[in-house]
Amino acid sequence: MKTKFALFVVALCMLSCGSANTTTKVAADDYGYSQKNAIKVGGGGNGPTSEREYLNRLTGPNGESITYNRRGSCCAFDTPNSSFGGMLDIYEVEVKGDSLKKILYLNMYDKEKVYAPKGFILKN
Repeated sequence: MKTKFALFVVALCMLSCGSANTTTKVAADDYGYSQKNAIKVGGGGNGPTSEREYLNRLTGPNGESITYNRRGSCCAFDTPNSSFGGMLDIYEVEVKGDSLKKILYLNMYDKEKVYAPKGFILKN
């Protein structure tokens, strides 16, 4: 009986790990959509590349492809990672098949664990 239970637990764990190539955890509802809760991709001197790498990992909620356009910068803020302060970058993101474009704010100066904004999936 214990062996069957152990096999069941192992099988359940394996099934739950079967989609390990995506991260569906989502932070607060305003994560990425708010200037105050921008996505901190960090740059280490290569900020724009870090932003694109992050955006290239995003898909729609069902794995749909996305397109994005940088719309500019805004929202000056203090950061220890730049001697002149930081600015957020604004990206317009469109999910294939969805006519509603979304605006995301990215911080290329500071770094922390990143998640998928609401309505997206972040691929590993």
